[in-house]
Amino acid sequence: MHAVKIEQVSTFLPERIVKNEELESLVNQHRTMLAPGVLEKLFGIRERRFAEASDQVSDLAVRAALPIVESVGRAGIDQLIFAGACGDLIEPATANIIQSKLGLSCPAFDLKNACNSFVDAITVGASLIQSGHCRSVLIANGEKLSDAIRLDGSASSHEPAHLAAFSLGDAGAAMLLTQSSNGSGFQFHRKMTRGQHWELCTIRGGGSMHPHEVDKTFFEGSTAELKSVIAHEGVAFVQECYEASGWTPDMVDHVFTHQVSASTFRVVEQATGVAADRISSVFETNGNTAAASIPLAMHHALRAGKLQRGQRVMLFGIGAGFSLSVQFLVW
Repeated sequence: MHAVKIEQVSTFLPERIVKNEELESLVNQHRTMLAPGVLEKLFGIRERRFAEASDQVSDLAVRAALPIVESVGRAGIDQLIFAGACGDLIEPATANIIQSKLGLSCPAFDLKNACNSFVDAITVGASLIQSGHCRSVLIANGEKLSDAIRLDGSASSHEPAHLAAFSLGDAGAAMLLTQSSNGSGFQFHRKMTRGQHWELCTIRGGGSMHPHEVDKTFFEGSTAELKSVIAHEGVAFVQECYEASGWTPDMVDHVFTHQVSASTFRVVEQATGVAADRISSVFETNGNTAAASIPLAMHHALRAGKLQRGQRVMLFGIGAGFSLSVQFLVW
């Protein structure tokens, strides 16, 4: 069995920065729906990025992945996995479109599990390498969540279920997994799912439940209930992971987790037992970028020189549906 490491991480952020004041103004064009400062008070966000209307999810993924492809060469990628909550189309897989735009010839497929799509793709990609099926796996992600925000100022946009959408942002992320021979890489993966909570965060349109209803194409979510489920389920799950892996909270140098809201980080701190100053946050300036959140936080730590070789890392995934994941690796 081959050990697997993260060879490279790359991200893409659209140029357009949308501050809370602009978003509040857009929603309040016809009547006041959002009070000044309410978004920062509720979620701890100040700004987020929005892609251009003409940008596709695949475009964001390609812009994130291209630096990796150019550095290793197209022949150096054995498998492409698109891992995102969003997508260009229902059919075919977005991975096919990304493969074409990147000029790759390797096999490609989509992996979709809401905001845990990327970390689940890491587990699948690592398994492909460990089994000897691949030498390298490129994971590409694009999230164009601005399309799921209701900006028309209708009464429904002020409902609690729709307010969480105002914390969403757009981004792309990519990661290259390869074999490791120097002791670095992944040491542990474990997942859990509690499907009874699937209705907490949804975009209901486009599938068989609501195939043609435009009003169902907007994000609805309950962050308060989601935090409650994380708190209830997370502590025992993470403790099981520590016991199974032999790791302890004091061994962890960095926690990279899904970025839902500023207050969620306190719940993550309680669940993981890791001090707040070791839990990386990029939420204030990027918002909730779905499955791009974790690689985005990792790339930020790398560029800032905070993530160093030999350090121990926990990836703590949180996804609608509801699912949690823990991955331990030595950087």
